[in-house]
Amino acid sequence: MMARAPADSHLTPQATQPGGHVPVMLAEVLDALQPADGGIYLDATFGLGGYAKGILDSAACTVWGLDRDPQAIARGQAMTEAEDGRLHLAEGRFGALDRVLEERGVAPVDGIAFDLGVSSPQLDVAERGFSFRFDGPLDMRMGSDGPTAADVVNELAEGDLARIVRDYGEEKKARRVARAITQARGDKPIQRTGELAEIVRGAVGHARGKAKAHEIDPATRTFQAIRIYVNDELGELERGLAAAERALKPGGRLAVVSFHSLEDRAVKQFLRTRSGDVPRASRHSPDPDPADRLPEPTFRVLFRQAKKPRADEAETNPRARSARLRAAERTAAPAWANFEEGRA
Repeated sequence: MMARAPADSHLTPQATQPGGHVPVMLAEVLDALQPADGGIYLDATFGLGGYAKGILDSAACTVWGLDRDPQAIARGQAMTEAEDGRLHLAEGRFGALDRVLEERGVAPVDGIAFDLGVSSPQLDVAERGFSFRFDGPLDMRMGSDGPTAADVVNELAEGDLARIVRDYGEEKKARRVARAITQARGDKPIQRTGELAEIVRGAVGHARGKAKAHEIDPATRTFQAIRIYVNDELGELERGLAAAERALKPGGRLAVVSFHSLEDRAVKQFLRTRSGDVPRASRHSPDPDPADRLPEPTFRVLFRQAKKPRADEAETNPRARSARLRAAERTAAPAWANFEEGRA
């Protein structure tokens, strides 16, 4: 049994990160993962390498960084050289992280961290088209393949657009937004983030009775929805959690930081189910058929309620305010995916 590094609730993330980058809830993620000397860990959403750096600074271990964004992998090369063989990078989707690790001969691993959503460079570079804060091409792809956001808003039927904005953006005025988009694109294709933001703002309007300083921009939910759809983020998350289940060794730790309710709900449901925290049949009911029984739990949840960022972090880092952390420890039970495949 490897000795785990002691948890340090007073860890100062700024002290460990290059270039002033402060990963969200780093101290809490490290406390959940408990990096150990000799361990192998995966930063499944490498981005700027914040969690990878924090893990490397916490123990004499090895870290693999995975990202579907080739620009993130390119940026990380200097970091791999500085870590003298302890950091390795791989381009790919975290929905296939178990295969990526197996192909490199490093599975199973001792811990996996997910930092969901969009990275700072993706948001802050106008050409990536993720944010309406800058006018740029309407792209929103985390990788370099597949349809762009412009393809989505210009080609999908009005009903499909309304469903996407409603389901992924939780926008109450989704039908109005979809109608405004289809009307606008009838005049000319929508190609820029600024164009789309103005169309959505006109359809949604500002909430009454609130000071503008405290309002969420009316375009926020629609941009979130289109981004989630373009990148299949919820499907990728579902696949990534199942892949993590397969890739972790018994006693390995999983830590997931999410930033909106749809992500957090998916993580919560996965961990509840995989930990056996599901409604039980009445003791008066007949015993279920063995084929219908759930497999043995594959995770032990580390804390029942999602952790939120500390008040000082939420105050200094606006992007941290909506963050939620959930974490669990892998049991020795076989992955449910194998069980399900065996039943098929």
